[in-house]
Amino acid sequence: MLPRLSVAFFASGFAALLCQIVWQRMLGIFAGSDTVSAALVVGAFLAGLGLGSLIGAKVADRLSAARAVIGFALCEFGVAGFALLSKPFLYDFLATGLSGTVDAPGAIFALCFAGLVLPTTLMGASLPLLARAIASGLDSVAERIGTLYGLNTLGAGLGALLGGWVIVGHVGFLGALWIAAALDAFAALLALSLVPMLRPLPRPAAPAAAAADPAPYGGLPLWCVLVFLSGYVIVALEIVWVRLMGQIGQFHAYLFPTVLGIFLLADGAGMAVAARMVRNMRDPRPAFFITQAGGFVLAALLLFGVWWLLPHLSEVVTVDRYRLHGEPLLMVMLLTLAVVGPPAFVIGMTFPFVQRAVQQDLSSVGARVGWVQLANIAGNAAGSLGTGLVTFHLLGTAGTVALLALASFLLLLFWMARGGLRAPEALLAIACLGALLLFPGNAAFWSRLHLQGPAHGAAWAEDRSGVAFFRDETPGIEPSGPFFIQGFSQGRIPFLPVHQFLGAVGPLIHPAPRDILLIGVGSGGTPYAATVSPQTERIRAVELVQPVIDAIREIGARYPDSAIGAMLRDPRLSLEYADGRRLLARDPTRYDIIQADAVLPEASHSGLLYSAEFLEQVRARLAPGGLYVQWAASARSAETFAAVFPYALLLLPGQALIGSNDPIPFDPERLAARFRDPAVLAHLLRGNRDFADFPAMFAGRVLAWTPETPRVPAPLTDVFPRDEFYLNNGVPGLETLAAPAGR
Repeated sequence: MLPRLSVAFFASGFAALLCQIVWQRMLGIFAGSDTVSAALVVGAFLAGLGLGSLIGAKVADRLSAARAVIGFALCEFGVAGFALLSKPFLYDFLATGLSGTVDAPGAIFALCFAGLVLPTTLMGASLPLLARAIASGLDSVAERIGTLYGLNTLGAGLGALLGGWVIVGHVGFLGALWIAAALDAFAALLALSLVPMLRPLPRPAAPAAAAADPAPYGGLPLWCVLVFLSGYVIVALEIVWVRLMGQIGQFHAYLFPTVLGIFLLADGAGMAVAARMVRNMRDPRPAFFITQAGGFVLAALLLFGVWWLLPHLSEVVTVDRYRLHGEPLLMVMLLTLAVVGPPAFVIGMTFPFVQRAVQQDLSSVGARVGWVQLANIAGNAAGSLGTGLVTFHLLGTAGTVALLALASFLLLLFWMARGGLRAPEALLAIACLGALLLFPGNAAFWSRLHLQGPAHGAAWAEDRSGVAFFRDETPGIEPSGPFFIQGFSQGRIPFLPVHQFLGAVGPLIHPAPRDILLIGVGSGGTPYAATVSPQTERIRAVELVQPVIDAIREIGARYPDSAIGAMLRDPRLSLEYADGRRLLARDPTRYDIIQADAVLPEASHSGLLYSAEFLEQVRARLAPGGLYVQWAASARSAETFAAVFPYALLLLPGQALIGSNDPIPFDPERLAARFRDPAVLAHLLRGNRDFADFPAMFAGRVLAWTPETPRVPAPLTDVFPRDEFYLNNGVPGLETLAAPAGR
């Protein structure tokens, strides 16, 4: 029986992660891509799992083994059905139909929970049901539960890796949901094949008399509290790993599935190994506390090691180069494996030890599994929300690690007060205190990772939305150096010519550019150049990473005579922390010009700014004669752009796309004269005195589309952002773009 259930639960875990990847992306379009909204979506997902655990705890022990397996199969069929129906419900109805109509965090959480409650509840109930089915003896139940859950977690880890690296990139989000549904149906059918052999087995009866000590290792409430704290620590560490490795790996689409997949595979392997240890274990409590604290100490040491080592790997993984292909990408993946795998394996061992401690009655196996799982999920949710929204915001990454060190120390202190002082626990307690006191502070942590040398200055900030860092290579003279956002060198100061061109070209073409919306601030080059026209009355620049705005303001205060200082003093310009896509959905304002700062197509979630659906949102917010300006990141982005806008231009070699609902008043000679106007040129030279030849940005071919021009269907959509999954699909350059007919 156990091998077939193991295969079924493995497939169930694989399918669950495929669904989670897709559902979080769909709901992210509805809720927004900022960290608060992302945390609300994760919280809704975990709330459903917790509800399922609670229902499973209440129901499982009332069932026979056969009925418990039937219940598991029904759960899997239910998840499969929802996977097939989730696109019309989660994307078409919630993400698209209700986009922009709901803004309050409570309402966003409620709708996300309503959208996910059915499948996640069914997922959460599956382990208590299977635990009921396999409970045949107290001497083996903890081992069996640990083995099953370990295999389920291994399946989830493989689902994250293959889903992120192969499946989604090749078949898109909808194809991934079909594969998940097929795996859930397979798991259900495999489980049902066991029912005939299980029907003769009676349901375990309650013990005739109470045991002398029904809770020799502590009661269920105590273990639920301990598991809650353990769940908090491990998920908080996962979020720290995502932030650190995201900075090192530049947050491409494959980074998060790699961190999550390695974490789950190592966690599941730890469970599987520990499950073989528990049958003959006399007292599981020391093993629980040692592995819990030992996992954190190992994590802190590895985090410190990467922080110390990274500058010595600068030839391969330097912050000053892209790390998206070849040897740098491989090195980042190996570093991720080294940082995440060992501590996740050690902490994963705690689950079977907990089961060994709480499983003292065959008649309540399902309830105990359900309550422990509920406590773990609640800890996961608290760790996710507490770290992602609170401790990152108030304490930063280094402060978050220090807080986890304190929590791990207090857990050990609690155990030593009950179990006595022994060398392993005492040494781990000292190591936790060492991590608390010796881990580098936030300034030292981020300055080393961004290669800030003794002769450099810096302007940086970190909060829950991310990290921005300007490495000032000529401090005290003028701002000069790279500007990093989430590990990417998103620009430089002085500003890169392409950023200034993207910012200025719209206001210089439009006859009356009064109202401008900028999506993305970057290093400041695009919004600064957008102030070029005296006709402009209002410029609204929104940025998804608040520290970008904080760092720019620090630069402006330090260098008031610089272009950034002048930009910040311009009363027409406002800088806002907001999700640009969500703002377009909820704000009915129409703009003369909308501009998007240049974003690499390989960056995670960049597909949300290059998709046909986003461009349709932009079209709806253009005033009559309004222009939308965007960098042509790839041939697919240009084709998608042309598929949406009735009138479109591609200016080469500057790679500027200009779209409109109306004919575009583009006259290359007039535009060149505008760029040569002394006032315009002086403004742009203030941003970068070494570049003045902006007419060269459109001196090459100009591709034009009108309503009569044939188009190809938009290749980039919300549900299949091909460029974002660049290892699967490549990123075709503009040289592959077919010229419009007749041009």
